[in-house]
Amino acid sequence: MRKIREVLRLALGEGLSCRQIGLSLGVPRSTVADHLKRAELAGVSWPLPDGLDDDALEAWLFPPAPPATEQRPQPDFKHVHKELRRKGVTLLLLWLEYKEQHPDGYQHSQFCDLYRRFKGTVDVVMRQEHRAGEKVFVDFPGQLLPIYDRKTGALRLEAELFVAVLGASSYLYAEAVASQQLAPWVTAHVHAFEFFGAVPAIVVCDNLRSGVTKAHRYEPDVNATYQEMAAHYGLAVIPTRPRKPRDKAKVEAGVLLAERWILARLRNRRFYSIAEANLAIKELVEAVNDRPFKKIPGSRRSLFAELDRPAMRALPEQRYEFARWRLGRTVNIDYHVEVDFHWYSVPYRLVGQRVDVRVGTGTVEAFHKGRRVASHVRSRQRYGHTTDPAHMPESHRRHAQWTPGRIISWAQKTGPATAELAQGILESRPHPEQGYRSCLGVIRLADRYGAERVEAACRRAVAARAFSYKSVQSILRHGLDAQPVTAPPVATHPRHDNLRGAGYYQ
Repeated sequence: MRKIREVLRLALGEGLSCRQIGLSLGVPRSTVADHLKRAELAGVSWPLPDGLDDDALEAWLFPPAPPATEQRPQPDFKHVHKELRRKGVTLLLLWLEYKEQHPDGYQHSQFCDLYRRFKGTVDVVMRQEHRAGEKVFVDFPGQLLPIYDRKTGALRLEAELFVAVLGASSYLYAEAVASQQLAPWVTAHVHAFEFFGAVPAIVVCDNLRSGVTKAHRYEPDVNATYQEMAAHYGLAVIPTRPRKPRDKAKVEAGVLLAERWILARLRNRRFYSIAEANLAIKELVEAVNDRPFKKIPGSRRSLFAELDRPAMRALPEQRYEFARWRLGRTVNIDYHVEVDFHWYSVPYRLVGQRVDVRVGTGTVEAFHKGRRVASHVRSRQRYGHTTDPAHMPESHRRHAQWTPGRIISWAQKTGPATAELAQGILESRPHPEQGYRSCLGVIRLADRYGAERVEAACRRAVAARAFSYKSVQSILRHGLDAQPVTAPPVATHPRHDNLRGAGYYQ
């Protein structure tokens, strides 16, 4: 449903064609056309109504289908295409063999027509024509820019060069970034759009991990953060096909230009920070864009002002705030989800279900079926809890089995010391629900170590006032449960002449 929402946004909101949307989202054009036809029949417009979740949208676009009609068996045209290369094999012969296996199959004329359609899609080479303001191509050259330590002179890091080239004018942008990781990759896009002063309709990227989580010839999966950035600026992401350099010929030319006129020019200079390197790169980028063409009048800058800039859309009012997505996080029985070793609450009705978590610079948001269900201020405390009281159930009406009394009663089956430890864990938390996971972990240790050992370990933990799962686990792992529990020694001072006592002050 997330891709269907993207189809509706790109078609109804951004006005892209079915082919462009299909390349961006990794779905066939026929599928995109089908989604749009269903939206038209259902009267769907963009933006979607507030509060419309994925279930309601699916029921709106995909009503119960009528019973499927019987279809004829489909020929294996890949096999047909391969067999036709063999000497003496004709299309008529292959059709006769097909009819022998499937008497109810297609007749000869329809068989030949279907094969001609299939053949027309095999190994088609398209000459790329770049329309004004439509595409920006982005990539890394692969050649690194060394950054040195100012005090020692030692190599500190090797920076990557991010290159963005507009399709129609070949207008160039470049900047040095620390790595090809997600944060520098997305931030460089934001800087490129601000350099252009406008946003194109499509960004064409290579299949690097930061942009495409799973490379595929037909259906690549675009990184969720990268996709969110694209949605913020109202553009589509179209990854190139693996091992198809023709798909990114424009950026390859821009990369070659950056290597010759930027990296090569800087080969004898030493930089001590990325910011210092970017000042030099900025000067060279300006020079490249101002260089006159050899065969046509003007330069990249003049062509950009004439072609690309008028056709591009304006920047949004707010800059994109970088955020990472954690998809498919399961909500625990204490209605919290874990993010960077910290637990954030969501509505208790989502226990056992999966949510997508957006981790921003200062906020953490949880989404269920496309709808935001929780928002918290991001906490850097490890192993802590952030709980919104509105997410807690009223007297646990729907989850009465998960109450402190139920947990303690369950622990009582192992032994009184286990029950006492469970009660101590629940009382030591700001909300008892935050201790459910620890109590269940202690109880389940009996499956591995046996109830007697767990009871002895809990007795030792209670004596030490160590109310945690890790304490019991450590006692069992080191065999301390077999040792007798002794009271801690009382510190006493030996009597000697220097002790004056209370009578001295009277």
